[in-house]
Amino acid sequence: MKPKYDAIVIGMGPGAIFFAYEMIKLNKNKKILMIEQGKRVEERNCPIEKTGKCVKCKPFCHITSGFSGAGAFSDGKLSLYNKEDDDFYVGGELHKYVGVGETKRLIDYTDKIYLDFGADENLEGVQYKKEITDIKTRAQKEGLNLIDIPIRHLGTEKAHELYKKLEYYLEENGIDLMFQTQVEDLIIEENEAKGVRIRNVKNNETEEIYGKNVIIAVGRKGANWLVDMCEKHNIKTEAGVVDIGVRYELADEVMKDINKYMYEGKFIGRPGPFKDKVRTFCQNPSGFVSSEVYDNNLSLVNGHSYKEKKSTNTNLAILVSHHFNYPFNKPIDYGRNIAKNLNELGNGNIVVQRLGDIYRGKRTWEEELKNNKIVPTLKSAVAGDITFALGYRTMTDILQFIRCLDKVVEGFANPENLLYAPEIKFYSNKVTIDKRFETSVKSLYSIGDGGGMTRGLMMASASGVQMARNIEMK
Repeated sequence: MKPKYDAIVIGMGPGAIFFAYEMIKLNKNKKILMIEQGKRVEERNCPIEKTGKCVKCKPFCHITSGFSGAGAFSDGKLSLYNKEDDDFYVGGELHKYVGVGETKRLIDYTDKIYLDFGADENLEGVQYKKEITDIKTRAQKEGLNLIDIPIRHLGTEKAHELYKKLEYYLEENGIDLMFQTQVEDLIIEENEAKGVRIRNVKNNETEEIYGKNVIIAVGRKGANWLVDMCEKHNIKTEAGVVDIGVRYELADEVMKDINKYMYEGKFIGRPGPFKDKVRTFCQNPSGFVSSEVYDNNLSLVNGHSYKEKKSTNTNLAILVSHHFNYPFNKPIDYGRNIAKNLNELGNGNIVVQRLGDIYRGKRTWEEELKNNKIVPTLKSAVAGDITFALGYRTMTDILQFIRCLDKVVEGFANPENLLYAPEIKFYSNKVTIDKRFETSVKSLYSIGDGGGMTRGLMMASASGVQMARNIEMK
């Protein structure tokens, strides 16, 4: 059948959006289709603020699905780079495909687009170099590495406005957007992508759509789907990783220097006895802990930070990277089982526990939480014991990391600080791609977080820009 589109994009996260944007800039005659199982950005609305609990929206969670993706619907941070750095320490592996210099140019180009569509011109983490150096020196003495890079904070509510403008821009320039539609399968013939088989979630009607190129940009939300597709169609992958941990909430006062000087401190360590990589991620000054729903109705914890609405707490993720070897190589299944067990402990909700109770070997009770100095910002979280399900190795890594960081940031190990679980970052087994992001299947490409190339809004967006340029070079 004759291809209807020049490119079909699966997903509407930042990678997909910036691919379409750049295609418009390069050649307005290209016919592009973007397919998304969620809703338009202006129709995405989490009801938890009104209901006080996660109602597990059907058929898809508004936080994890829809135009702009999951990451853009949280706190909306754009991680940039330091000009003097000769490597990238956060954001994934885009630079391994296009080079460090070209990646910096891509970030500059992509950042300008964000500014053009309304991003805050202020950059965090660039004014207090001496103070940051002092914190970095203290961290190194405790075996921790502090990554300091400029941050452009969009804010949850401002990110909605920005991506709404991008959504309209794409439509006004002839990009076809298909919402509330699931891609049930890839159409692959003789190891070449020909199109997709879709299902409309509103009327359950199915259809086959053909295109010259198919681009997978499903994000972490689509990692499970991508694993299934790779297995079914023999798309080559490499051993994957899953990040498992907690969302940690503590007083702004404890984090005041990090919040002021950097906005987000990215600490990385390998505490004993296991020496696993443990890192802080997605710090939200004066923010709010949130709940979001993934496939199989799994509730995971995350964090938001608004431009206008503020709390008195800072929250951040503490994540442990898990790599698996023969004979087990199913990191997503491993993470999903941990999440399932924790959800059962919380009766379908996120579980929260005080740090001091973990040290004392006891669960946290609701009455204790009510009298706790650190008031939880996720009201639907259920007091309990996360150590029943998180795993000895993971829990040991996290507790040792907290002790180390307490020597750098006094009060980080306050017994009244809160740990919410599960916080899990699912990545597909890394899809094997070449320099032009093409998979082992001809005309099938992979970009963004879902396939393991990038991690975070900025790098995912930049990978979309480069994908458009790669297609143009064919």
